[in-house]
Amino acid sequence: MEKVRIDKWLWSVRIFKSRTLAADAIKSGKVRIGETNAKPSDNVVVGQIVYVKKDGFSLEFLVKKLIDKRVSAPIAIECYENQTPTEEMNKYKDWYVGKQGTEVRERGTGRPTKRERREIDGFKSDRFELEW
Repeated sequence: MEKVRIDKWLWSVRIFKSRTLAADAIKSGKVRIGETNAKPSDNVVVGQIVYVKKDGFSLEFLVKKLIDKRVSAPIAIECYENQTPTEEMNKYKDWYVGKQGTEVRERGTGRPTKRERREIDGFKSDRFELEW
């Protein structure tokens, strides 16, 4: 195996929960291979650096091994080397510390509905969008 589709590789090494999520992130311009924006059908080879914007973080991975089937986490870790700078990894911790208390929901309102959950997730994801 000399090359694998980027959407398949991102899913198989557990960077995204599903191949659809990986493809959607690629289509929206949140994944680059080297310095070029990726397409879901682009191939990745050993030695390339893959840049991923996910949940407000800019992650960098060096491809060490190609796989096209989803594997367990310990095996997946062997397939890439995380080259994300430590300041990027600590960004959330630095931003969050001391900013606000825990989220509170009024007593008796119960769990959020599916619609409310989407609104909450949309609000939170808008706050963490990054531009290259």
